[in-house]
Amino acid sequence: MPQTAPEGWALVDIEAVGLCGTDYHIFQGEHPYLNYPRVIGHELSGRIADGTETWEKGALAVVNPYVSCGTCRACRRGKPNCCMQIEVFGVHRDGGFCHRVAVPERNLYPAGSLTPIEAAMVEFLAIGAHAVYRSEIGAGDRVLVVGIGPIGLGTALFARLRGAEVHVLDASPERLATAASAFDLTKGHEVGSDVLGNGLEDGFDAVFDATGNATAMQAGFSLVAHGGSYVLVSVVKNDITFDDAAFHKREMRVIGSRNALKSDFETVMEALRTKKIDSDALCSQVLGLDEIEARFPELAADRSSLIKAIVRIAA
Repeated sequence: MPQTAPEGWALVDIEAVGLCGTDYHIFQGEHPYLNYPRVIGHELSGRIADGTETWEKGALAVVNPYVSCGTCRACRRGKPNCCMQIEVFGVHRDGGFCHRVAVPERNLYPAGSLTPIEAAMVEFLAIGAHAVYRSEIGAGDRVLVVGIGPIGLGTALFARLRGAEVHVLDASPERLATAASAFDLTKGHEVGSDVLGNGLEDGFDAVFDATGNATAMQAGFSLVAHGGSYVLVSVVKNDITFDDAAFHKREMRVIGSRNALKSDFETVMEALRTKKIDSDALCSQVLGLDEIEARFPELAADRSSLIKAIVRIAA
């Protein structure tokens, strides 16, 4: 374990790590942007190992895993989430699936009344919160979230907190059932159904894609209403094409959404503290570090009924 941290960084003893699609893809050797070997883990909570000028030893922190350079054009314009030299824990640099890491102090946020498990769920929810922020939706807007894995589910929940009428679309009946029962997202549509039927012929004021599937991403253009926005939360290496005439006649906006900002983390933490987001419903299971080697393959193989698995690192 590291015993010293560079200036401006702090040592953090990891409490809990959330597992996400990125981690499963890394485990299966399918991540398109990663050089192996790599220590995974970017959904992190931890305690300050040594006190600093701004942190007391033992304080619980939420870790923002996006390490930005602070000097590129994006950073200078207040957009460190899309820094030109960004390094994400567990992807571009070794992550937090270990007992101790060094983290820039500016990437640590006080967890306050959150538990270590809740604090480890902030990052994935912040992805959805940032996408909703980027969309500029408001009360009464009709929204469709395509793909309701953890990221899509978080997007749907924060869209609803904005007062939107939220619909969800997914290929998995199990995921749709979970969204309906656990989160009352009852306006569900299964892939292959007539999404634009039953009074929805005008389309959706905002469509969010969280599928990571190029075919689905292209199909989403046709679901956007005139004057609406299409927010691409997921990313693929494929080229995405669209009908320019249809795009222009609708005066659509296409918006990329990457990572999250400090303000998004704060939005999520407040929603968890005030119980506007049910952390218990989001946490499918908590595993011990000694269980993960045996359980990881089965978790990666079938995630249809899994929202979020959390691994406790601390004893």
